[in-house]
Amino acid sequence: MIMRPGQQQLLLPLNPIFMWGSLLAALLINMLPLGRVPWRPDLLALVIVFWSVHQPARVGIGAAFALGLCMDVQQSALLGQHALAYAALAFLATMLHRRLLWYPVLSQALQVLPLFALAHVLQLGIRMLGGGIFPGWGVIFPPVIEAALWPVATALLLAPQRRAPERDANRPL
Repeated sequence: MIMRPGQQQLLLPLNPIFMWGSLLAALLINMLPLGRVPWRPDLLALVIVFWSVHQPARVGIGAAFALGLCMDVQQSALLGQHALAYAALAFLATMLHRRLLWYPVLSQALQVLPLFALAHVLQLGIRMLGGGIFPGWGVIFPPVIEAALWPVATALLLAPQRRAPERDANRPL
């Protein structure tokens, strides 16, 4: 299909196995024992926001809350710390999904930056209320890194939907 500049390609239907597999893979990457450094981005939050924007009917607040509880248990954090942040992310991303999809990917990255910042502020606030110590000013970097990873996540997670519906010898894609 020949497309004019500025046009978007029509996407194929999403395979639910790929979507839930990507969420599970992000959960497992977050669970890797890489040490607790305050600047490490939360890839699960990135994938939750991505699928809440692109598939709001399939990934909702309940799924985000359940994944957050898994992260709380794995990190021995206060029960509900990640769950509240992920549920808030899913809610806000679902609220913004229609407006957000009108913009190019780089503008989307700037618009999801406050969502990621809010999630980290929620987690930090709950941790501080529970008696935790302030981890330092390195906590400013994860939302920025997550927003910078938004175009990469968009390219990777939409790649299966951008393939040609029928492959043949004359069409290389």
